[in-house]
Amino acid sequence: MTAHHFARALRLRRLFRHSDSRLMVVPLDHSISDGPVVPRGSTIDRLAGRIAAGGADAIVVHKGSLRHIRPARFADMSLILHLNASTAHAPDPDAKHLVTGVEDAVRLGADAVSVHINLGSREEHRQIGDLGRVADLCDRWNLPLMAMVYPRGPQIADPHDPRLVAHAVTLAADLGADVVKTAWAGSAAAMLDVTAACPIPVLVAGGPPRGTEEEVLGFVRDALLGGAAGVAMGRNVFQAPDPQAMTAAVARLVHEGPRESYDHLTGEHRSEREQAVLA
Repeated sequence: MTAHHFARALRLRRLFRHSDSRLMVVPLDHSISDGPVVPRGSTIDRLAGRIAAGGADAIVVHKGSLRHIRPARFADMSLILHLNASTAHAPDPDAKHLVTGVEDAVRLGADAVSVHINLGSREEHRQIGDLGRVADLCDRWNLPLMAMVYPRGPQIADPHDPRLVAHAVTLAADLGADVVKTAWAGSAAAMLDVTAACPIPVLVAGGPPRGTEEEVLGFVRDALLGGAAGVAMGRNVFQAPDPQAMTAAVARLVHEGPRESYDHLTGEHRSEREQAVLA
């Protein structure tokens, strides 16, 4: 293994610290798009500490937030620096703009970077170009890349359409991402078709708050049965009454896996392709 490949492999190993194939990430990058993510009376440092104590593999933050998080929080948790942003109040909130770069991420000690792309947005072309350039720089600096790719824009009737979700993860893999975060495809069976065709690990986005812990864990279980490597779950964690307990419950399920098999869930026989995905 060359030094180039070793450096990237080392950072990926830090990211997948609890398992070679499973990942539980807590995005905290909502602060620019939607506003504060920190519960009243707390700080982002305390929130990061509770998430780390719960066993998350990584958090996703913007560069400014990192200034307010103690380095000790990353003793047992990886740092993913988010590179682009927009707000919900913009004329086109689907248009994401680069606000920092790969070299800055290396300088700040990040283990990986992430970039958000909205497939079907009015400025899809620019976002795809940004992803391609970031991927090239990640190759140069040996930094893992997580692409957050969603079917989202004026031409998208159903953002959970399995064909569109499959297109989203294909885009990420083709442009050089190491991991892709994307939308739920509607069912474990549909998600299985998406993940089986994708050569890189797929994380399912947690989406809006789901109410009870049982509902959250049921969603995570279905994602895993659909072949996902794990979840990237933000609001269902940092808006939970106890973010540490919710992190611990989700992380445990992700790393241990669901008790039942896909066969048991559906009563159907898996093909050889499905067996390989669920192995």
